[in-house]
Amino acid sequence: MPHVLVVGESWFTHSVHQKGFDSFFTSEYVEGAQVFLDALRDRGHTVTYVPAHEIASRVPATAEGLEAYDVVVISDVGANSFQLTPQTFAHSVPAPDRTELLRGYVERGGGLLMVGGYLTFTGIDAKARWGRTPLAAALPVTLHDRDDRVELPAGAAPRVLARHPVVDGLDATWPELLGLNEVAVRDGADLLVECAGQPLLAVGGYGAGRSAAFTSDLAPHWAPPAFLEWEGYPELWDRLVRWLAGTPAEADAEAEAEEVA
Repeated sequence: MPHVLVVGESWFTHSVHQKGFDSFFTSEYVEGAQVFLDALRDRGHTVTYVPAHEIASRVPATAEGLEAYDVVVISDVGANSFQLTPQTFAHSVPAPDRTELLRGYVERGGGLLMVGGYLTFTGIDAKARWGRTPLAAALPVTLHDRDDRVELPAGAAPRVLARHPVVDGLDATWPELLGLNEVAVRDGADLLVECAGQPLLAVGGYGAGRSAAFTSDLAPHWAPPAFLEWEGYPELWDRLVRWLAGTPAEADAEAEAEEVA
């Protein structure tokens, strides 16, 4: 079974409470990927999770380190967290560019999934800036050089467009989403699902590897509870990870049948 490295989907919230003359502060730390992580683990995948603030210390800084994983998932965390390590930003000491290491990882045969959010693709106020990194070349989509959010507060239902092992057998229409990142599908890539006339799920090849872009979120707020509770939610991610790793569900089923025999 694939070993998946999931990076991002965590944040700190600092709030100011104003009560008349007085005010006070509270802080909260949140990890938003639990339903996604559980979906993969329940399907038998080995999952290593790295919150956004631990990227510099836990995401491999060598090509050899990345080879331990079959698939890398980046979700709702910007390129700065991968490029501006403490030693480089605070002390002007050169360090490996993890975005280039990830590009090379895909080129050599790894699988990469980028999931949307306010700090993925180009992101809010263009702060995610993945389009200005070497990794952009490995994605199945091209990115805008501006704030790329498409807010869908009234909700929009994704619609499957093409036959592909990742989506075959899933519902033709999925539960509504509340937003996504605007991208353009790269020549040679396959658009599998759209939402509100925008690409939602695209897949493609890069070198010896595979990559996918899911332009909405895997958790709230863009992915509301109905989407997380959809019976197709774990099936979608399981199939996508297997496809990225080059181990389709059919191959695993055949292997299990042989073991039983």
